[in-house]
Formats: sequence, C-alpha cells, structure tokens
Amino acid sequence: MENNDRTIIEVRDLEARYGETTILKDVNIDVRAGEILAVIGGSGCGKTTLLKHMVGLSRPYGGHITIDGIDITNGDEKSFARALRKIGILFQGGALFSSMTIAENVALPLRAFTDLPPDAVGTLVRMKLCSVDLGGYEHHLPSELSGGMIKRAALARSLALNPEILFLDEPTAGLDPVISAEIEALIMRINHQFRTTMIIITHSLDIIYEVAHRVVMLDKSAKGIIAQGDPKELRRSSPNAVVRQFFNRQANLSKRSTWQP
Repeated sequence: MENNDRTIIEVRDLEARYGETTILKDVNIDVRAGEILAVIGGSGCGKTTLLKHMVGLSRPYGGHITIDGIDITNGDEKSFARALRKIGILFQGGALFSSMTIAENVALPLRAFTDLPPDAVGTLVRMKLCSVDLGGYEHHLPSELSGGMIKRAALARSLALNPEILFLDEPTAGLDPVISAEIEALIMRINHQFRTTMIIITHSLDIIYEVAHRVVMLDKSAKGIIAQGDPKELRRSSPNAVVRQFFNRQANLSKRSTWQP
C-alpha cells in the first residue's frame, strides 16, 4: 500500500442495537484510502452488523459514519446516494441472479445507475469479466459456474461502477485452498492496480496475514473493538490473551494429536 494519510471512511462512537440488545458500542475506526482492512473476530461478535452499518443498510443507535466526507448517518438522501456510488459490495454467497447470464448480472449496476448505451455497457461488462479472469463466460448462467467462478463474477459486478471502496463479506468462504489463493491474489491485484480501498470481513488467516494491511478485531463480550493494527505485530505482542489466542489458533490446531484406530 502506498503511504496515504487520507481517511476515506470514519466510524465515530458507533453503537448498534437489535431491539434492546446492544451488539456494538464505542466503535471508532479510520479507514485510509487505498488500504485493505480486515474485520475479524469470533462468531457473533458483530462483524456483519458493522458491515451493514458501514454501507448504510442499518442505521446506528448512536454515533455516525462518514464516507469520503459524506455523513451517511445524518445526511440527506441526495448525499447518501452520492456516498453509495463510491462503494461496491461482494456478498458472501455471490448473490447473483440465477435466471440471468453472468454478463446480465454484471451489467445490472451499469443499467441502473448510468445512461450508457447498450454497446458501451457490453464493452464494460467484457472488460470487468476479463479483469477477474472470466473472459468468454458472458453467456453462462451462475449454475454453470464453479464456486470460485461465482465469486469472481460477483466481484466483477461489484466493480462495475469503478467504486473507490469495496466491501467483501467472507470472499473465500466455502472455497478450497487453491481457489482461495486465487481469489486472494485477485483481491491484491485489484487493490494494487486501482488503489481500491477494501474492507474485508473474514475468518481466514491467509487473508489476515497475506492480504490485509491492517486488522480491526471485534469481541462479543466486549461489544466492540479489542485490537487494531498490523496482524503480525498483534500476534507477537498483543497484551490481550483473547487476541493472541485468535492469531495463534492455526499453530494450536497443528499441535492437536491425530486420532488413530
């Protein structure tokens, strides 16, 4: 990542509730332009809740969020729409429409948010699919693709409008190690080529150590952030035992004895 001190997303004193239950409180995050930030933590710690608030799908109980200086919590609809044009989202399951071809899925944002003529849309769709190594698959249906190809097609759709910020929800979940490594390499390539800011919700240690520039760790009992920073530094020197346990879990797993009959 190039040195860039510009903050493109600010989360300030965020409090999130479902009914009377507090999920997150006192959450403060600065995301720098061009960085890859991984949001990590155990199940039920609020990672998805944070994602929904950062993209404007949920309204916080307290605090506020700004995207490139635009307050998406208290701003008007026009400002909110302007902020949304700056982001793309890769959903965990891909969320492709099964009755549409891959090209039609990728074209959806272009048709919804631009006035481009059909031939220009078609050209952009082919470019986006080539950028994720799916050139030639325009006319395939999602059911005809492998899990890794579906992830790449969904990534192409999330990039259709050239967003400055990309949110990725468990981008390698359910994929084998080889395909996961390909997706990770693709994420890094996009970040390098286009300087796209990325926020990744993940459990993957490979993404945490090899892809992310920085991590934010949430904890269910703390209802908020218990660590931020370089993952390798946190693994080595965090004073918090929960943090050390999370980062060293792979080493612990490798030490487990294998059952034999």
